[in-house]
Amino acid sequence: MNNKKDRKYVPEYENDALSEILSLLNLDVSIYHNAKVCGDWQINEHRLGATCFHIVTLGHCVLSVPGLFDDRLECGDLVVFPRELAHSMRPEKAQTGKQRHLAFQESEDIYGTGILCGEIRFQHKGCRYLLNALPPLFIIKYSQGGAWLQSLLKMIIDENHNISMASKVVLDKLTELLFTYALRQYLLDNPDKTGIFSIYAHPRIAKAVSAIHKHPEKNWTLELMAKEAMLSRTAFAETFKALSGWTAGQYLTWWRMQLAWHLLKRGENIAQVSNKAGYRSESSFSRAFKKIFGISAGKVRKL
Repeated sequence: MNNKKDRKYVPEYENDALSEILSLLNLDVSIYHNAKVCGDWQINEHRLGATCFHIVTLGHCVLSVPGLFDDRLECGDLVVFPRELAHSMRPEKAQTGKQRHLAFQESEDIYGTGILCGEIRFQHKGCRYLLNALPPLFIIKYSQGGAWLQSLLKMIIDENHNISMASKVVLDKLTELLFTYALRQYLLDNPDKTGIFSIYAHPRIAKAVSAIHKHPEKNWTLELMAKEAMLSRTAFAETFKALSGWTAGQYLTWWRMQLAWHLLKRGENIAQVSNKAGYRSESSFSRAFKKIFGISAGKVRKL
């Protein structure tokens, strides 16, 4: 019997650059509304500019986003605002009575609409580049979401009706999955409309991006990156720019700086971080860091 403690029995997640990005950004989801809304109700935006989402967990309603969307949402429909805009949700037909927000366990026989709303906070400044690549809002319809949306909605509904120990943690984790799946679904459905995200989905470019992510300290050249993608230098450079709007060199610098921010916040010193980010000189690293973030690397360690 082999007793090696360091042996791992997990798949090799090759070319999964999106996982690497999301892990680095360290997203945290908190639910700010999870109830059955009854009476003559209306729910407006929570915090303009925040990254948030809504999912209808019971019944249906109307979502109005001035100039962008004004239509019915069915149970299970998921709405994501990369940066929250002014909007409102209301019953499709006028209701009577005072607006009330009731726990599902206590309102089984009361007519209303189930709405769950969450806010996503990223613990890394690099999130703005990715949010900029997304549309003002996107909607994943329950009828098109597939097994992941059906399964998560069922677990959320079950938890809402059986609140118990650790329910808050369970619901927070389920909604974190909800956002991650929704992001992946949107990228798969819209490969030509996602800016920087497009390079994570391209079968060849993603190979080079994943290699950069795994070995940022390497002395990368355009030729080496193209070799990872199994493309000529010209084809690689042109495809990368056409997909993302960035040159491969710009992306390499961006990724190194995102990693550097993470390592500095974790308490590593500038010399260590400079080496891990592929810089042979602390001074050149510090200049590049300040150019990207507008703050010195030394100050980030003290934040």
